[in-house]
Amino acid sequence: MICSVPAPFSSPAPGDVTLPEEGADSDRHDDEDWVPEDDAVIGRAFRISLLVAVVVAAVVALVWLWPGSKGDVVEHVIDTEAPEVVTRHVEPPQVRFVDATEEAGIDFVHVNGAYGAKLLPESMGSGVAILDFDGDGDQDLLFVNSTSWPDGPTEERKGALALYANDGRGNFTDISKATGIDLSLYGTGIAVGDYDGDGDPDIFVSAVGTNLLLRNEGGASFVDVTLSAGVGGDSGEWSSSSAFLDYDNDGDLDLVVGNYVRWSQEIDLTLDYRLTGIGRAYGPPVNYAGTNLYLYRNDGGGSFTDVSKESGIEVFSKATGEPIAKSLGLAPVDVDADGDIDLFVANDTVRNFLFINQADGTFEEAGEIQGIAYGRQGKATGAMGVDAAFLRNDSDLAFLVANFANEMSSLYVSQGDTALYTDASIVEGLGAPSRRMLSFSVFFFDYDLDGRLDLLQANGHLEDEIATVDPSQSYRQATQLFWNAGDEGLIHVEPASTGDLSLELVGRGSAFADLDGDGDLDVVITQTGDRAVFFRNEQTTGHHYLRVKLVGNGSTSNRDAIGAWIEVETSAAVQRRLVMPTRGYQSQVELVVTFGLGTEDRIERLAVEWPDGSRSVHAVEGVDRVVTIRQEEANPQ
Repeated sequence: MICSVPAPFSSPAPGDVTLPEEGADSDRHDDEDWVPEDDAVIGRAFRISLLVAVVVAAVVALVWLWPGSKGDVVEHVIDTEAPEVVTRHVEPPQVRFVDATEEAGIDFVHVNGAYGAKLLPESMGSGVAILDFDGDGDQDLLFVNSTSWPDGPTEERKGALALYANDGRGNFTDISKATGIDLSLYGTGIAVGDYDGDGDPDIFVSAVGTNLLLRNEGGASFVDVTLSAGVGGDSGEWSSSSAFLDYDNDGDLDLVVGNYVRWSQEIDLTLDYRLTGIGRAYGPPVNYAGTNLYLYRNDGGGSFTDVSKESGIEVFSKATGEPIAKSLGLAPVDVDADGDIDLFVANDTVRNFLFINQADGTFEEAGEIQGIAYGRQGKATGAMGVDAAFLRNDSDLAFLVANFANEMSSLYVSQGDTALYTDASIVEGLGAPSRRMLSFSVFFFDYDLDGRLDLLQANGHLEDEIATVDPSQSYRQATQLFWNAGDEGLIHVEPASTGDLSLELVGRGSAFADLDGDGDLDVVITQTGDRAVFFRNEQTTGHHYLRVKLVGNGSTSNRDAIGAWIEVETSAAVQRRLVMPTRGYQSQVELVVTFGLGTEDRIERLAVEWPDGSRSVHAVEGVDRVVTIRQEEANPQ
């Protein structure tokens, strides 16, 4: 049954373009075969003790809140099942996050250049990187900024990249000018990696327009080497998330860059999206052309070669011959455990990609075949950020994808087979609480140090007046925290129980790290057109932890050990984590990997699988400490 609900939009004017259904793939047409997921498969994916029937509570008619095309707004009503809330029988621990931004000396404010023209990039925000840029052992902060538009008001201030040095206790000093990193561009995302193997992290900044590569000069300053490195990209592209990774296993870091839609100010103004009663509005990606990703092979000596075409990461519509990708999130991970980094790409309103590394310099796209291309209803979603991890400390890999408002977040979990995934969002307890939110960034992290990975979602709408046309929505939205209760699944932590994490934000990028040196993981969230927020974790569970930093040998493995796997075994569990700073949405987390141990105070085994495939096993004396492991000193096993 379909309930009739009045739509708060005007009817489309003659000649208007009708938007496709919610999550529809505008480039897919009839040339790409797809099969809706079988809900019975979902049931087979999870612990027998938790398998209960999830009953559909109601079928409602919802309004797709993207505005329509030129002139008037297209009325677009969709039929969506409202998932029943899954009841759990355990309570999450009492953990408070405190807004310590001002106290810590962070005064970064994002500049998106908005002046009323409602240009789409203004709504998308930018990312943050957590890195040890000067090698002093603590984690610093680098914020990506955008800037004013050339034709904007003359009084509109410019934005610039901002670097904050950490004193080791979570107090920060702005050293942007001193390091020469205070550059202005319409920045979006960031990747961090020691691409030249000199021992310090370099910076890649993606942008609307030409991208930027900054070489770290001994932790003292940064030099723009974009032109000589050959990674600036097409000045007409809009790049988003990016990642350093060693896709060809030659020991140095290559670079992959996601591109969003083919956008220009002229196209945006010509489409003239509007919300009834409000006027100009930020438009959806469905009426913009798709793009392709970039893949740059590191040739050594500071230069890269664009191998996008020959590598197979360019995907075109069979019907139109045009690029399909509208990429916002990247998750590099070895999906099939064959020693090569694969790549999940979250695409906005078109199917997600899963590029499987063929170990010969090429990739094969297998998202549809492996059940990870579409949401649980067999449609593409408004996918933004993404992360990957072994959520349940077993052999089933999980991908977490943030989606648009009125779309629950996707939680794809492998089914005991690395080539088969199904969306477990509802039965794991993520579906209903995440459905109303417009989520940009997501990541897995163990915020209470109990040895199980929890989830965080940074949320916020595009339109500051969205509540005028839909009272169920708000521009500023609370960040969502989900506690991993083991056999009980995921439990949404009520905002009132999270301390200042309940603050309503226009959330975009997010990252985590131990910023104050106390062993637990703090959170940083960026906002579009507003201040960044540093949430200090003040958990008092008494749980133990182990933090592990890897240093590759610089020849067969990259110095950052990006792509390495770390296993920590206690009497309670075996935890397996990937060294991969690229997580969420346009952001980077610290390279140090934190393992929560709960009440365990002894490490049975710590094993490392290095990027070159070699393995080493290490004795660990004690817990609640940082352990540094250097490959050149390790004894291979």
